[in-house]
Amino acid sequence: MNIDLTGKIALVTGATGQLGRVMVRTLAECGADMVIHYHKNSKKAEELHKEIVSSGRRALIVQADITDFDSVMHMRDAVVKELGAPDIVVNNAVIQYNWTTVLEQPIEDYESQFRSCVVHNVLMAKAFIPCMIEKRYGRFIGINTECSMQNFPTQSAYVAGKRGMDGIYRILAKEVGGYQITVNQVAPGWTISDRDREAGTERNDAYDSKVPLKRRGTDQEIANVVAFLASDLASYITGAYIPVCGGNVMPAI
Repeated sequence: MNIDLTGKIALVTGATGQLGRVMVRTLAECGADMVIHYHKNSKKAEELHKEIVSSGRRALIVQADITDFDSVMHMRDAVVKELGAPDIVVNNAVIQYNWTTVLEQPIEDYESQFRSCVVHNVLMAKAFIPCMIEKRYGRFIGINTECSMQNFPTQSAYVAGKRGMDGIYRILAKEVGGYQITVNQVAPGWTISDRDREAGTERNDAYDSKVPLKRRGTDQEIANVVAFLASDLASYITGAYIPVCGGNVMPAI
């Protein structure tokens, strides 16, 4: 049984990033028309748009600050006008920062992670889930991280933001499930991307040795799980936090 997203519209935030580009390509290969969100990298957005259109899918580029209410609502209006209301939303964008200890981490970094991990997802829900409610169909997917379960030193701002995101998703799943909208999270481990392939850094013995599958996962393996959750094959899965990290973290029952 193949994943078929023909006739669906999918929006990916942070679509120009390493993982974002692969998710856009994968969803398009499954048949979805794509909304390519970017914040600053317009060149990558244009390259990706050209690639998706050449594959026979419709595509739209949108720019927005995903932590700003007016910016997100403007993006929604543009998407609905040009392509229609998305059936699938993948919240992937995140703000980067330098990790250090709790005592040394600037307060601004905690605030930035709250905005990108919590506010981002809340604003996307407010913007696009009402349209899903009208259709009584939707897939709302967030990219979390294995770090949420590890609690390693220097990761406090990132983990705090992602754990806040986890709470939003679990509650939202209960609030909108009656409309046949699924709300799920994918939690990658340390993922191999094109940056690693170009630099020849796919392997890291210290990390790989601790993973049950003895290797890092690939961006494509993450995108495959996102495509599954976006499809009707996952129609009875909601409220899930799904690690895609080779068993490096295992949620308890």
